[in-house]
Amino acid sequence: MKKVAFRNLGCKVNEYEMEYMQQRMAEKGYLIVPFDTKSDIYVINTCTVTNIADRKSRQMIHRARKLNPEAIVVAVGCYAQTDTEGAVNDHAADIIIGNNNKARLPEIIEEYLNKDNGDPKDKADSRKIVVDDLSIDPDYEDMIIERSAVHTRAFVKIQDGCNQFCAFCAIPIARGRIRSRRLDSVIEEVKSIAQNGCHEIVITGIHLSSYGIDFHPDENGRIRSYNETAGDGRFVNTDLLDVINACNDIEGIARIRLGSLEPRLINDGFLKELTKYDKVCPHFHLSLQSGCNETLKRMNRKYTTGEYTAAVELLRRYYNDPAITTDVIVGFPGESDEEFNESMRFVERTGFFELHVFKYSRRDNTVAATMKGQIPEPVKQTRSETLIALGEKLSAEFCQRYKGREVEVLFEEEKNGMYRGHTREYIPVEIQSDTDLTGTIETLCFDGNYCKM
Repeated sequence: MKKVAFRNLGCKVNEYEMEYMQQRMAEKGYLIVPFDTKSDIYVINTCTVTNIADRKSRQMIHRARKLNPEAIVVAVGCYAQTDTEGAVNDHAADIIIGNNNKARLPEIIEEYLNKDNGDPKDKADSRKIVVDDLSIDPDYEDMIIERSAVHTRAFVKIQDGCNQFCAFCAIPIARGRIRSRRLDSVIEEVKSIAQNGCHEIVITGIHLSSYGIDFHPDENGRIRSYNETAGDGRFVNTDLLDVINACNDIEGIARIRLGSLEPRLINDGFLKELTKYDKVCPHFHLSLQSGCNETLKRMNRKYTTGEYTAAVELLRRYYNDPAITTDVIVGFPGESDEEFNESMRFVERTGFFELHVFKYSRRDNTVAATMKGQIPEPVKQTRSETLIALGEKLSAEFCQRYKGREVEVLFEEEKNGMYRGHTREYIPVEIQSDTDLTGTIETLCFDGNYCKM
């Protein structure tokens, strides 16, 4: 039995796809082993969202080669897709696969093994490197995970690609245009996950808010979802709310979380429908990137801070003190001290539960890469540290507001006699118990102390 080790870098979509690749390799008879052990095959699911992600991807590929010089090393994913030449010239990977053929990983490896690819004991520069087809398929690449590696929470990918072309982002290059998953496929996967004991799902995608817009209108102008009704051949509208509605009805699923949403999706109509689904957690990630309108305009973000504030206020009107998280980029080209301070003030006024802070990273083939006013790295670092400190303060304030409240906790793991889990708002909770709480949902009074998971 050949051994295969995986290492994932990057987003929740990458994590989902890695789980699927692991499942497929296990089905083919491979033994999944920890990455830091000696293995016959290493698969690195790479990321390219920043320069640091590129560097980490290269480092992991080289680390795999050092762990076993005779192993087959596979670089798959966004870095492999966008910097294929760099990955080839690096001479550390044997197989390079982009984002279109992750589902075919076992077959690609078998094809490699069945070909004369040279002696793997030879020097690295004499090894034949196989580059798989890197074209982006216009159709959604279906993957169905039957059992999540984390038994209490599972990611469910329903969409891929992005049409937004923000000035800083290379993801449309790495992932291609929007492709949505058929609703029947989503339902099949969620039912399987629930039957295997998973209580919580996170609906995710590269640009989740755009789910369904690529389904083509029929002769009557309706959006075809490819999900036929009971045998009569008709098509029905499908959007994100339809996915949530379907998942809300699946027995065994107790919680539904949503991945990153665009502020413009949040309106009265959307929230009136969303609040009908009791399993949806009051935890929303609204992408911000900057709290300054001038910076947002240069970024080619398609909303203003006023529209963002309106979305947050609506969420707080429909839900009682929901957890709102966001991403913020510091040091975008042309960001002056005043623009940064304006962004800081906006973040503080909004009162987020959690901030994900990124230093702007110059990406090839993006508009921002050629912009004037590139910010020096020390300035980015200072701004990043300042904003992270503010985020920690806001997070503590949010958690303290829940002190003394009754909360529902899904316990996920045990560590040194302490059971850890999250509330519906995603506040991390840790308690001591003589009873095994793993996988259970308990109601308790929150004492204000939260832990880092």
